[in-house]
Parts: sequence; C-alpha cells; structure tokens
Amino acid sequence: MRTLVTGGAGFLGSHLCDALIDRGDHVVCLDDLSSGRVANVSHLLDCERFTFVEADARWEITLEGKFDAVAHLASPASPPDYLERPPESLTAGSHATLSALNFAHANNARFMLASTSEVYGDPLVHLQPETYWGNVNPIGPRSVYDEAKRFAEAMTTSYGAARGVNVGIIRIFNTYGPRMRADDGRVITNFIVQALRGAPLTLYGNGQQTRSFCYVADLIRGIVGMLDCSEPGPINLGNPEELSMKELAELVIHITGSTSEITHCPLPADDPTRRKPVIEQAAQRLGWAPSVPIEIGIKQTIEWFQHPAEMNAAPTGNRDGRESGRRHRGALVQEPHVPGFGQLYAPWRSGTISAHWGRANTDRRRFPRGGGDTAAGAA
Repeated sequence: MRTLVTGGAGFLGSHLCDALIDRGDHVVCLDDLSSGRVANVSHLLDCERFTFVEADARWEITLEGKFDAVAHLASPASPPDYLERPPESLTAGSHATLSALNFAHANNARFMLASTSEVYGDPLVHLQPETYWGNVNPIGPRSVYDEAKRFAEAMTTSYGAARGVNVGIIRIFNTYGPRMRADDGRVITNFIVQALRGAPLTLYGNGQQTRSFCYVADLIRGIVGMLDCSEPGPINLGNPEELSMKELAELVIHITGSTSEITHCPLPADDPTRRKPVIEQAAQRLGWAPSVPIEIGIKQTIEWFQHPAEMNAAPTGNRDGRESGRRHRGALVQEPHVPGFGQLYAPWRSGTISAHWGRANTDRRRFPRGGGDTAAGAA
C-alpha cells in the first residue's frame, strides 16, 4: 500500500508515518515545516519505503506513481499556530483539503480527513456524539480553526457524494504524547514544561473545565483503522475518561515531583467548558478503543520532555510559516495554484507541486528535485 500523509512531519503525522512504515507500507510524507519538524521523521529518512517532500499542501499536488490512500492531516493545530496565522489556518482547511481531495480523486485512492472535536465548539450537549452539530462562534478568535475544519468536513462529504471519492472523516479529541512541541500552547505541554522548569502552572478560569485526553499510540491505531476501511464517518476518536484542568495540573505536579504552584488566569474567549467523546461508532465500526491510562501516558510524555533538546525545541518554521532561510536540498516549491476556486483568489498565480524521485548525492535521503520557499502549516 502506498500512502500520502499530508502534515506528515507534525506531531500526529509523524507517528502515523511510523505506524505505516512499520507494517510495510510505502509512505510519502508531505509537509512544509511551518509547524512540523524534520526531526520527527529523521529516523525514517534512510528507509527505502519512505519519501519526504517539503511542500505546501494548499497548492496542487502532483506526485508521480499510484497512491492507494491519502491521510490529510496538514493544518496548524495548536492555539498559538492557528491564532497567529488566521488566513493560513483557514486556507489549510479549504485550499489544502481541496488539493488533497483532488489528488485522491485522480488516484482513485481512499481519502481520510483528520478533523477535530473543535467542530463541536463549546458544546451544549454532553457527551458529544457524531450526530451533534455543535455550538461554534463563526467570528470568534477560535473560528479560524473551528470553521476551517467544519468546511473541510463539508468539502470531504461533497467529494464523496458528488465525485464518488472513497472518503472518511475522523474527529480527533485532545491527544498527547512524545513529539509535541514545547511551545505548542496545548494544556498538557504547558503543564509539563512549567512543572519541569519549576514555574507556576497556568490554570485558566477556575480549573473545572474538562477535557478527555487520548495517548498518541491509541489514536494512531484508530487512524490506521479508518484509513484501511471504507467507513465515511464522521467517527469520534478520543478517550472518554474526563479530567478537569485542575486534576490534570495536580497529576502533572505529582508525577514530575515538581514544587510548582498553580496560578489562575482569565479563561480565553470561546474556550469550551466540557469535552468528552461518545466513541460507540469507533468501537462498532473500527473495533477501536483507547487502552493507555492517563497516568502512564503522562509519565511517558514527561520522560520525553526531560531530554534537553526537546525542552528547548522550537518549531522549524517561523510563525509566519517561513523557514528562516534554511532549505532542504531538492525541495521543489512553486507558487500556488488551487484548482476549482476560479478567480476567487485571483492574486495567486498558477503553479504546482511536483516530485520526481531521485537519490541525493551525499546521503540516502530522498527529496524531490528543485528549490523554493514554503508557506502553510502542518498538523
């Protein structure tokens, strides 16, 4: 099986690449490195069945050879990333999804969209089943991510209905584990980094708002299951064990043995008060359920962050999506052409992403030939 993973150098994408390579698949990882990191997939670069392409998924994707599946994860996913780059976040949900769908359609490939529990917004229903339509502020600060994913779901569904693409949608609830960025702004990352540094743990509001945290290894099993079947979804993937933010902070302090105290800050706008998935569809249709207890997952994540290189790690790209002048030899990136949007985005001139596989001269890493800049985010 040959699979394209967009956003494949990100937190979730890199773990998915691992799982697919481990079972013998051929994997092409496409990422522009604005929030993903080459370090996340560096251990795969010598593998004959793995190819890394540095490119922006919002642009037309033209890769040589036949693909059996497309796992579309490319998107800014952490609050600092999507709040600091609103247009890029919105176009990751629209342009990148359209580009990946067109690529899947051309290859007659299975297409899987990595959506999010954010489509439920600040839910008025607890628990959240897939049939719940959500409570989202379409012009609030978080809308650049929430509405981008809701649009991506609509686009994916329309390609399944109108063009016969074999599509599937998963809605990912809070996930954590190794390879999260120290500066990604997620609550588990914040708490762990603060605790390890002996800094106060920042608790927003009264700390009674809840989340349900799924360890990354569990989530990846669900993603692979969805990729391998023909279920259209949407299907929730998450751990139904609900935890308050205060309980999470106390757990992190306990496991790290930190002397950190807890401080309170105002709750951000439109921040959901409760999140807990109904996962009956995942159990029935994918045979999936999470198995890693929060205590074990947090411990393993803390151990990963205790390495100095990870504690001090910054994203590869700058917040504007550019690469600080560093370029991987062989990356072909041209100006974007987004088929299907006509003149709505007239300032964008046509171009494509293409890749012609070949050996690098000085090592065994495989990159497409060419050169250029990069722009949008990877999940």
